Amino acid sequence: MRRLDQLLSSLGYCSRREAMAFVKEGRVKLGGVVVKRSDQRVDSALITVDDQPLEAPEGLLAMLHKPVGYACTHSADEGQTIYELLPSHWLDRNPAVTSVGRLDKDTSGLLLVTDLGSLVHRYTSPKSDVEKVYVAKVDHDLDPGLIDIFAKGDLMLRSEDKPCLPAKLEIVSARTARLTITEGRYHQVRRMFASQGWQVEKLHRERFGPYELVDLAEGEWRMISLEQEPR
Repeated sequence: MRRLDQLLSSLGYCSRREAMAFVKEGRVKLGGVVVKRSDQRVDSALITVDDQPLEAPEGLLAMLHKPVGYACTHSADEGQTIYELLPSHWLDRNPAVTSVGRLDKDTSGLLLVTDLGSLVHRYTSPKSDVEKVYVAKVDHDLDPGLIDIFAKGDLMLRSEDKPCLPAKLEIVSARTARLTITEGRYHQVRRMFASQGWQVEKLHRERFGPYELVDLAEGEWRMISLEQEPR
């Protein structure tokens, strides 16, 4: 049970002061009955604003199909950001939504966004071993020997002091491969291929942990029910 004004403010609907106006205008109901006080303690599951249930009152999780050219940052100095593709009021939530890990500007594909720190930690902790699946198109024909090189778990990247964990490489066509990794090092996929003499010309992430893009169009997002989250 939380104060109504605090609840609406934390979910990005309005400031605590503005919540008083929402109540006076009859826009907020509790179990179908118009609320009279903004400081009333309420059950978020029973609250509606403009006759609509509250959006993700227990925390927000969504998948985004990130296009090339968008940065995973809140800084406007980086040009276009992924947050321009999401509802603007999500940034007014407290805490605001953030990406779970990052994809660089030149990489497209599946990105998770959430306002739950516990989920950020779950999916980015080095101990989590979350699988990420990428499709890479490279500059010249692939050598089947890369499959064993990436799988051994002894591949060293420049400026690193520990080898990459074993990774699964599947050669899809002459210059296209699908790579499954469980780490999230800086530009890891591109650096892994570069270490063996291949330049990645196009990179796309199609799966992150249990989530896949499937039919989600580029630039679009979709809410994920927290009930789907593994416990």
